[in-house]
Amino acid sequence: MKNYIQPGKVIDFVAAAAIASGQVVRVGQILGVSVSDVAIGETGQAHIEGVFAVPKVSGAVIARGESLSWDASAAAFDDNAAVPASGDVQGAPAVAFEAAGNGVLTIAVRFTGVPGTVTA
Repeated sequence: MKNYIQPGKVIDFVAAAAIASGQVVRVGQILGVSVSDVAIGETGQAHIEGVFAVPKVSGAVIARGESLSWDASAAAFDDNAAVPASGDVQGAPAVAFEAAGNGVLTIAVRFTGVPGTVTA
């Protein structure tokens, strides 16, 4: 097939800040997990599908299967009930793969590759 490009499970991004391998990155309205360390201004790749252990807002109580939001200022996932702030990603870019309660700092998240809504 001449028009095939790739499976669509990774996306390229240009790092606006230094990015560590495994760090969550926002590419437009999509969230992903950086494949490797990426220096400022360099191009990296992020997985946009799959399950990854990522940061969670400490006070959030999240049920398995719950749609999540990305809290840009905390650089962590929160539940969708949280009031969005500038730069947050609301909607369905990721789903809780496990439950995580108050005080828990990481959560297994399934990245869907589906765009969310970025708060202006």
